[in-house]
Amino acid sequence: MNKFIIFGGSGFIGSHLVRELKQRGITDITIADIVEPQRGDMFTSTNFVHCDVRQSIPADIISAPAVVVNLAAVHRTPGHPDHEYFDTNVKGATNITRFCEETGSNTLWFTSSIAVYGPTEEPKSEQSLLTPNSAYGKSKFEAEEIQCAWQQDGANRKLVVVRPAVIFGRGENGNFTKLAKALKKGLFAYPGRSDTIKGCGYVEDLVASLFFMNDQPEASLLYNFCYSRQYTIKEICETFSKVAGYRRPLGTIPLSLMVNAARPFQLLNALGLKNGIHPARMYKLVKSTNIVPAELVKREYPYRTDLEKGLISWLNDDPKGGFT
Repeated sequence: MNKFIIFGGSGFIGSHLVRELKQRGITDITIADIVEPQRGDMFTSTNFVHCDVRQSIPADIISAPAVVVNLAAVHRTPGHPDHEYFDTNVKGATNITRFCEETGSNTLWFTSSIAVYGPTEEPKSEQSLLTPNSAYGKSKFEAEEIQCAWQQDGANRKLVVVRPAVIFGRGENGNFTKLAKALKKGLFAYPGRSDTIKGCGYVEDLVASLFFMNDQPEASLLYNFCYSRQYTIKEICETFSKVAGYRRPLGTIPLSLMVNAARPFQLLNALGLKNGIHPARMYKLVKSTNIVPAELVKREYPYRTDLEKGLISWLNDDPKGGFT
C-alpha cells in the first residue's frame, strides 16, 4: 500500500484520491491517462505516463508491483456512440487486469456504476438484480465480470469494486455543478416533480470508503456508495440554498415542456454545435437513483460528512469560492 498507479487518474475522482494518498503519507503515485493532469495543488509531485487503456499497457511503466486503481471510463450518457463505452470500459478492464498479471500487482480497485442496475424507482442494494439498459451500464457490468474473473484466477488477489451514485465535490463539473449554477442564477425549476430521489455522496467520502473496504478481510468486495440517507432533489436544492444563500427553485415545470424545449438543442448537436442539452437528460432528471449502500451500513462505515457538511466542505475547498 505504499505504491499506487491510477488509470484514468487525471480527472475528478483521481485528483481527490491523490490528495488522500498524500495525506496518508503515500508519495509513490503514478497517473496513467490519455490526458496529463493539470498541475494544481492536488497533482504536484506525482508521476505521469501517457496511457490509453484501449491498447496493451506496457508492464515497465512501473518498477514494482503496486495498488492498481481503474478509474478509466467513457461515462457521459448520452454523448457517445455505443461502441465507445465498450472500447474503453471493457477493453480497459481486460488490459488493466493483464497489466496486473504482468507486474505482479495483486490489489485492484475499480469504480463501476449504479447504471448496472438499470432505471427504477425501487431501492437498489448490492443484492438487487442487475438489468442495465444502456451501453454504459452494460459495459460497466462486463468490466466488473472481467475484473472479478481476474481476482478468482490467482492466489492472494484483492479486488474492491465500488458502484458510486451521484458524486459531488471540487472539479466535478457534472450534475451538482450545473444545479449550483442554475440555482445561483435563480433559473432552476423542478422538472416534473420535486420528490425524485437522488442517491449522492461527497467525493472525499467515496475515496475514504475505498481504503475502508480494502481493509476488510474478504478478498473480493463489491459495494454501493452514497449517503445512507436518501435525499430528494428538493432537499438537495434546499441544502444548496442554506449553505450558499442561493435562491430557491422557481417551482415545478411539466416534463413535457422541458423535453420539447430541449429538442432544438438536440438538432444543434447533430449539426456539430455541441451543447449539454438533450431530451434524454430531461428524462433522467425525473428518474430516481434510489441506491442503498447496504454493505457500508452493515460494516458501519464512518461517513465524514452528510449532504450539508459535504456541500460546505466543497465550498471551502473551491479556490474560487463557489461550486465549480
